[in-house]
Amino acid sequence: MTPQLQMAIKLLQLNRLELVDMVSQELEQNPALEEAPEETVSDELLTDAVEPEAAETPPAQEVTIDENINNDVDWSNYMDEYNSSGRTHFESEERNTPQFEAFIAKKESLNDHLLWQLLMTIPTKEVETIGSLIIGNLNKDGYLEISVEEIALTGNFDAAKVEEILLLLQTFNPIGVCARDLSECLLIQTRRLGIEDPIIIAIITDHIKHLENKNYKEITRALKISIKDVVQAVDFIKALEPKPGREFSDEEPQYINPDIFVYKYEEDFVILLNDDGMPRLRINPYYKKAMNRGEKITGKAKEYLQEKMRSAVWLIRSIHQRQKTIYRVTESILKFQRDFFEKGIAFLKPMVLRDVAQDIGMHESTISRVTTNKYVFTPQGIFELKYFFNSSISRTHGEAMASASVQDKIKRIIENEDPKKPLSDDKIAKILNDSDINIARRTVAKYREVLGLLSSNKRKQY
Repeated sequence: MTPQLQMAIKLLQLNRLELVDMVSQELEQNPALEEAPEETVSDELLTDAVEPEAAETPPAQEVTIDENINNDVDWSNYMDEYNSSGRTHFESEERNTPQFEAFIAKKESLNDHLLWQLLMTIPTKEVETIGSLIIGNLNKDGYLEISVEEIALTGNFDAAKVEEILLLLQTFNPIGVCARDLSECLLIQTRRLGIEDPIIIAIITDHIKHLENKNYKEITRALKISIKDVVQAVDFIKALEPKPGREFSDEEPQYINPDIFVYKYEEDFVILLNDDGMPRLRINPYYKKAMNRGEKITGKAKEYLQEKMRSAVWLIRSIHQRQKTIYRVTESILKFQRDFFEKGIAFLKPMVLRDVAQDIGMHESTISRVTTNKYVFTPQGIFELKYFFNSSISRTHGEAMASASVQDKIKRIIENEDPKKPLSDDKIAKILNDSDINIARRTVAKYREVLGLLSSNKRKQY
């Protein structure tokens, strides 16, 4: 593969934000590449994206600065002042200058929050060391991931002392932190809230698995109480926080920035590429002029400039090719899936990569690269381009349906079911079969799991 082809393939695989970062990096590293002024038209940019030897650029105008100088200025005093040999005093930039970190907002981490509380107890050196070890071994949810014995062995501490300090840390905020499992976390919270209900404590202590599986009947048999008492206890337990460290999570939300927009305009659709924030590139006129005029440049310097200009040309061409390919792929998808863009997910048709590849005359691997991590804004919402390629589900009468449309039907069926009598996968399959959609129970179960929906016994509400 040629370097140009390698670059083109690399750019195809990048999403929009990655492409912007790469272009910014190239602008910093390649002197032959520069960002074009806003008023530069696209035709001029394309003219720049040619081989250095073939480009013909009109000579650049000499930059001149015209200033109106005030004749009343006393130049003799001016020169004496700034050329005096006397002592010169420079203001230090560091003097009374606030630190840059003071202007940066930083979210407090769970470890920092717990260490602050530990130090507020004015601990001994040993307590501080053990407490720091415990805090350092908490996961992002606030659970202790290693045993007390392992912590004791780490610093040759007494296990009873480690347990004592762990119990101290479990009284810290957020409530439930430093627990070793879910049961201990929930028990810590009930104690802090002053709850002494034996049913709640028994469920948390001995029947946490039945609680997770919503097996309330087994809990009623084991504790010999009514289903009503179990439901009341479960309602309270649901209000507790299973992940105490969640509020200190440093995970930033990932916002989707579409690569392309599809708008409905009158009776047709318009496709627009998202160029917002994307630098408009061109070859640096100074270097291009120097190469074209054959000015005296040493051998290594000439090779360096040629390499940088070639790299700049390839990058500009590859970006244009990438944008053009994304446009053509989206145009083809719109042609095949027009009903979806007009009416919604229920009208999505089965489609594979080969359909688009044959339509626009490209290889399937290219279509795969173009549609990965690329998003399109549509009248129906924002979707990854991969979303439009899905398998087909046969129907008794009529055309086959897309698997995504079947998943949407399953989701709607579950949303409209009676929460006290949720539908099993077998019943959902029967409903779909009655709608001329041939689907097996295990396929319904698979689609339900893909949608993140619970099984019928876990969806049941008492």
